[in-house]
Amino acid sequence: MSQRKNLVVAQSGGPTCVINSSLRGVIDAAREFDAIDVVYGACHGIEGVLKEELLNLTAQPEEEIALLRYTPVAGSIGTCRYKLKSWQNEDFERVVEVFKAHNVGYFLYNGGNDSMDTANKIALLAAERGLELQAVGVPKTIDNDIGDAEFKLIDHTPGYASTAKYWTHMVQYANEENKGSCPADPVLVLQAMGRKIGFIPAAARLADPKRENPILIYLAESQCSLEEMAEQVNSTLKQAGRCVVVVSEGFNVGDVGAVKDSFGHTNFGASKITVAQTVVNYLNSVGLATRGAARCNVPGTDQRHSMGYASTVDLDEAYRLGQKAAELAATGQGGYMSTILREPGLIYNVRYDKAPLSEVANSERTFPKEWILPNGCDVSDDFIKYLKPLVGEDMLTLPMLNGRQRLTRFEPIYAEKLLPEYVPQADRQSKP
Repeated sequence: MSQRKNLVVAQSGGPTCVINSSLRGVIDAAREFDAIDVVYGACHGIEGVLKEELLNLTAQPEEEIALLRYTPVAGSIGTCRYKLKSWQNEDFERVVEVFKAHNVGYFLYNGGNDSMDTANKIALLAAERGLELQAVGVPKTIDNDIGDAEFKLIDHTPGYASTAKYWTHMVQYANEENKGSCPADPVLVLQAMGRKIGFIPAAARLADPKRENPILIYLAESQCSLEEMAEQVNSTLKQAGRCVVVVSEGFNVGDVGAVKDSFGHTNFGASKITVAQTVVNYLNSVGLATRGAARCNVPGTDQRHSMGYASTVDLDEAYRLGQKAAELAATGQGGYMSTILREPGLIYNVRYDKAPLSEVANSERTFPKEWILPNGCDVSDDFIKYLKPLVGEDMLTLPMLNGRQRLTRFEPIYAEKLLPEYVPQADRQSKP
């Protein structure tokens, strides 16, 4: 590029414990490149670009940038579920206008499958218009579903390991609860996030890798009916007198009154009835092999914002993926997503690379069938070997102030608005 350009970083989709670690990586790396001038954070993702709400991150105190490592979810610059669709031509024009007005030459989008699609569309638009703009994706999702089935594009996604660690501890605690209260409550059903992909509930196996406790795990991909589940639960009750059931929110129990978000994904947290409650109702209706009744716990967004359970490995890798994305942008390698690939060998080691946005946009990696045991209610040792190094062995030490965690608090330093007010196209009209 002929002159120094500004960088805009934005976030989209569901947040994670480590999303701000990637943001910090972007900010820190941008300082190392003469080609990058000011780093702006678009408030609430691409909507912040459309509304010209650009927070100056370069001007923020060093302490607040450093605290991003310990600050979960997306409160720092916000996220969104706004997707640029092909018919929204006015939105695309507005993106171009905003980037031109603010001398933006680099756009980094941190998000999941749909976010990579948005980043790819902007990269293509820039190329079509001859705009000096490098668009790069930064991967993020607790579902670990970005990429390909062979794990060649990306080995795992930042955010997943921390949610996996959360479930490792939650199932440990739930098992202790069940062990102590089983005469009255022999079956405890826990519902994990995972609309269609089973990586999150599968992580429950790390709570008991040697299978010493009566824990059954049902993924969205498990080829198992409620009737078969009840038979397996009762078989476990006859042997152990108790049972902990971990079930994916996407496990097929029939109609749950599903609610869709703006991306078209099922939002189970807003649906009329939970999968876990449906399972409990069914188990209690057909009867248990012991006295007592089944009950359930349904964690919500705490699965992705419980910072005390964040994986330090996840935090470090998210940071470096943010750095890698900034490097790709600054060196003219737009049209890619920064990636993490596992090196072969006994000792866990990774390298940071890139994958074309066109290949990861709207990609959806499913949980490998070979990692699901034939009984449909457990996962294999190979999966345990895959996941174990990602969650790490240490607990994160959080910065505290007067008994409360000290979180990043950015100062409201915004770029001056240079364009007329704008309402995003999808907020004011429907698809023709």
